[in-house]
Amino acid sequence: MPNSAPLSILHVVRQFLPNRGGLEDVVANLAREQIRLGHRVRVLTLDRLFSRPETRLLARERLEGIDIARIPFFGSHRYPVAPSVFRHLGDADLVHVHAIDFFFDAFALAKPVHRRPMVATTHGGFFHTTAHSRLKKLWFQGPTRMSVRAYEAIVACSESDARLFTPITPGGVTVIQNGVDLDKFADAASPEPRRALLTLGRFAHNKRLDRLLAAMQVLNAGGAGWRLRIVGVPSDVTEDALTAEIDRLGLTGAVTVHTGLDAPAVRDLIGQSSLFVSASQYEGFGIALIEALSAGLVPVAHPNDAFAWLARRHPAITLTDFADAQGAAAAIRGASDRLASGAIMRGSEDLSEYRWSHVAAQYVAVYEAALAGTGPVVAATAA
Repeated sequence: MPNSAPLSILHVVRQFLPNRGGLEDVVANLAREQIRLGHRVRVLTLDRLFSRPETRLLARERLEGIDIARIPFFGSHRYPVAPSVFRHLGDADLVHVHAIDFFFDAFALAKPVHRRPMVATTHGGFFHTTAHSRLKKLWFQGPTRMSVRAYEAIVACSESDARLFTPITPGGVTVIQNGVDLDKFADAASPEPRRALLTLGRFAHNKRLDRLLAAMQVLNAGGAGWRLRIVGVPSDVTEDALTAEIDRLGLTGAVTVHTGLDAPAVRDLIGQSSLFVSASQYEGFGIALIEALSAGLVPVAHPNDAFAWLARRHPAITLTDFADAQGAAAAIRGASDRLASGAIMRGSEDLSEYRWSHVAAQYVAVYEAALAGTGPVVAATAA
C-alpha cells in the first residue's frame, strides 16, 4: 500500500517507448514503480522517434503497463517544438518534466495559465557535447535561468548536474541519483574470464565510439583475439556510419554492432562478455555502468564527472583516458588480468541505493513538498 494519498502524475519527455535509451528507461522505470505504489501515471511524449522520423507512432498507446500520449512536433530534434502539449494536462495533480528542452521552457512560460505544480529532472541538461558551446552557455544563463524559477523543485540526477544548476536555481536543487533496474542483467556476465568487451548505450558523438575502436586496434595489433560488442540505438551516429568505420579500420569480425535488441537479447550478449567499456565524454549519471556492475562485468571507463563519482564509490571501476588509445588498451588488459587472477571480485559491489523502490520514494517526497509549497526536500551538495 502507498504511504501517501494517490497522485495523478504527468511525466513529460521528448522520447519514450518504444525507443530505448537512458532517459527513456529512467522515465519508464519511475512510472512503473509509481504505478505499483498506487499513483495514476501518464507519459506525454513526441509522436516520432528521432532515429526513425519517417514513422508516426500511435497518438495513444499502453506499453509495459504505462499509458502514453504522443503529440506532433516540428523543428530540430535538439529543440522540438510541440504547441499542443497543454491539451494533455487532464487531471494531473503534478507535472514532471524530464530534461531541459522545449517542454521545460514551455511549461515554465505557461505556468500562470495552467497553474500546475511542476518538478523537473535535469538529466545532464544540454551539455552532453561541446558543440555550440557558446550558444548553450548563453541559453543556460538566459532562458534556462528564467525557466527554473517556475518549478517547485529542480532535481539533479548527479552531483555534476547539481553543481551546474545550483547557481541558477533559487533555493537550490534536490539531488536524486537515477534508479537502475538491477534485476534485468543481474549476474549475466560470462562465468569464465574472456577477452570480450561490451559497451551499451546510444550511438552518439559524445559516447566517443571512435576512441573505443582506436583502443581495439591497439589491443588486436598482435592478433590477441579481443572482441567488442557495441549494443544500443542509433542517434547522431548511424549504424551504417559506425559499420563503415569498423570496416575501414580493419576491425570487421572483432567488433560487431547490435541494434534494436530487447533485454533478454542484450543479456545473452553480456553472457559472452567479461568487461564493460565506455569512452563517453559526458554522462548525466551513468546507468549503463551500474547495469554493467550488476551483471558482473568489470568496467573500464573514461573519467567524465559521472563516472569519476561512481568510481569513488565502486572500486571495481577502472578509469582511463580513452583519448590515449595505448593507455586505454593497457588499462583494459590490466582489468582483464586482475579479473582472471581473482583480484577483482565480481558481484561484491553494494548497489542497493540505486533500486527504483528507493528512488521512487524520494521522488514522491519531492512531489508532496511541491504540492504543499514547502520548497526543495534536499539541498544540493557538491562533490
